[in-house]
Amino acid sequence: MNRPHTTRNSVVGVVAAVGLLSAWTAHLIWILGWDVPATSPLWIAGAVMVQTFLHTGLFITGHDAMHGTVCPADSRVNDALGWAAIKLYALFDYDTLRRKHWDHHDDPVTEDDPDFHDGGADRFWPWYAGFLREYMGIWQFIGMAVAFNILHHLAGVSLWNLNLLWVAPSLLSTLQLFYFGTYLPHRRPEDGFDDAHHATTNDFSPWLSFLTCYHFGYHWEHHAHPETPWWKLPRRRARESD
Repeated sequence: MNRPHTTRNSVVGVVAAVGLLSAWTAHLIWILGWDVPATSPLWIAGAVMVQTFLHTGLFITGHDAMHGTVCPADSRVNDALGWAAIKLYALFDYDTLRRKHWDHHDDPVTEDDPDFHDGGADRFWPWYAGFLREYMGIWQFIGMAVAFNILHHLAGVSLWNLNLLWVAPSLLSTLQLFYFGTYLPHRRPEDGFDDAHHATTNDFSPWLSFLTCYHFGYHWEHHAHPETPWWKLPRRRARESD
């Protein structure tokens, strides 16, 4: 093991994970206190975009933890941060999600891939609906409904704020993740896939790649090198392109 390399990756990974968790929490607390009807629609739109991006960051953090890349030097810290991120994202069970994600890596775009639900036609909406059915269960809906009602009835957060600034970004985040992280990279090319990873990658610049989905669109690189954390995928992409 390259200990200095592992230590550096762990420090950067933990800082990134804690930073995303903290930014998501602070921004959500701030916007849930707004007087939405009296706030400019531009501010509302901006808040929704920022919260969607941060919410997606929760999943990316949990995803990297499933690969052991948030804190490779300490699996307990790695899994604790991944568990927290996944719970905040949508009350997922971390171990179940990790198992399904590795099933996806083992057999991408096959009948054994839990992420693949397009019926062979690569149709966006049926695939997206099947994707949600695979991962969203009744207990998650109940848990989120309980959280919604606690925030509304006990914490006094208005329905405007909850629906526009918490529920909407959460739903938009699922679209962001699915479109850039599953649909685009795993949609079958006309001439077929090049190898067993059954994944393609985009040509976005590093900044656009980051803004669209934390470099998740560099997806062939992720499948070929799952030990690479999200923040190092641009470097991996550049190396593979040389």
